[in-house]
Amino acid sequence: MKSHQTAQTMKPATAAKKLGVYLEATPTEFQEGVVSRSELSALQADPPEWLQELRRTGPHPRPVVAAKLGVSIAGLARGGVTEPLTTEQIEELKKDLPEWLQRERATQAEVRKETVRIKEKNAERAEKARDTRS
Repeated sequence: MKSHQTAQTMKPATAAKKLGVYLEATPTEFQEGVVSRSELSALQADPPEWLQELRRTGPHPRPVVAAKLGVSIAGLARGGVTEPLTTEQIEELKKDLPEWLQRERATQAEVRKETVRIKEKNAERAEKARDTRS
């Protein structure tokens, strides 16, 4: 008996998320089809013009917008940003630097500092535990 190996596929939404693009801005054939792992790899390795353009100008999904602004996704929501933004809109926000963006960037910086502090503390504990076992 032969086993047939079928290609693993994913929904367009999953593929768009992995590609870092806003699904609704992708071509109709991408939105309505399924994407195999090999097709996803090909898109990542050699992105077609539509994918390059989306990555360059947007609209961008919330995780990408948050990363470009240096805030969390929750910070975007607190700032009233609920829709995808274009690169131009993101640059405008960076230039204008509204109060909510300044506040969220400061919050994000504190979170990063705390994450580093906890990581260092855990590393110290692990080292002490190794030393006591020796």
